[in-house]
Amino acid sequence: MTGFLARAALGCGLVLGALPSPQAADLSKVSVGITSSASDVSLFVAHKRGYFREEGLDVSFVSFVSAARMIAPMASGDLDVGTGALSAGLYNAVARGIDVRIVADKNSTPPGRGTQPLLVRKDHMDSGRYKSLRDLKGMKIAVAALGTSSMGTTSQALAQGGLTFDDVDQVALGFPEHVAALANKAVDASFTVEPSASAAVRQGLAVRIMGDDEIVPGHQLSVTIFSGAFAKRGDEPRRFLRALLRGVRDFNDGLVNGRYAGPKGDALVAILAEYGPFKDPEIYRSFNTSYSDPDGALNLASIRQDLEIFRKAGLIEGQVSAEQAIDLSFLEAAVKDLGKAAR
Repeated sequence: MTGFLARAALGCGLVLGALPSPQAADLSKVSVGITSSASDVSLFVAHKRGYFREEGLDVSFVSFVSAARMIAPMASGDLDVGTGALSAGLYNAVARGIDVRIVADKNSTPPGRGTQPLLVRKDHMDSGRYKSLRDLKGMKIAVAALGTSSMGTTSQALAQGGLTFDDVDQVALGFPEHVAALANKAVDASFTVEPSASAAVRQGLAVRIMGDDEIVPGHQLSVTIFSGAFAKRGDEPRRFLRALLRGVRDFNDGLVNGRYAGPKGDALVAILAEYGPFKDPEIYRSFNTSYSDPDGALNLASIRQDLEIFRKAGLIEGQVSAEQAIDLSFLEAAVKDLGKAAR
């Protein structure tokens, strides 16, 4: 582990290393940044079921408060793979000639599959302080990071209430910290990813107002990103995506109408409870999951829309397009190997 990742493991929490294997010394080490959200499930499944090992990869996970924090260590080669929300920082890195590449989907929010809802503190609901979206004016709203894809969700929600970013105070916090911030009244509302959102509701701290699938249907919420150094490691990127897509397809097989169901669903919940930030399996059963495309396909229109929101907010340096940041060659090769998923 590099010096950066050793510090990250201590400061952010190294989740799990590779599963024990007699051939572990022969495996190629791959470090993967995660955000401790329910959308990490496909990575966890691929790890738990040995799909990465079968591809000759020794995968370890490092937890970050947001994917925006992963860009610097990927740029330096200290982190191989990042997973999470798109960010202005990623596009600025690409504009500066830094080799980081969006390579595949992680999750999106078609109708009925929202997992980053708007929450408002329960005491504000009880007192009548909040009645509609226009009442967000003057509130402190927790987000994972400024200048990420959740900014697109926030922008649309505020617009529906006749508001802009100037009307609220955005507070950047890691998703698990949102629950504590709502509890101690450090924030008034939040855009919190699952399972932290359901944990806050179950504890009586907040009320779910609306899902991101209602605010921005089909939003490309997060993606898989390769560092330039990892992208150049022979066929390892292709093998990584092969294993990941197997995890994605297992995830989809364990769902009925967006929720974990049946023996396959129970097995996935057990993996989430083992790897994820919350150990109560019922939390993961309590919400509809976001959508992960079984072939890793991206919603390019959504990606372009978020980039324009970043640009209008003055967060983008220089000229850069979404296409400049995307490299689908590894995904196309992996899907060719596995075959297209049944739909």
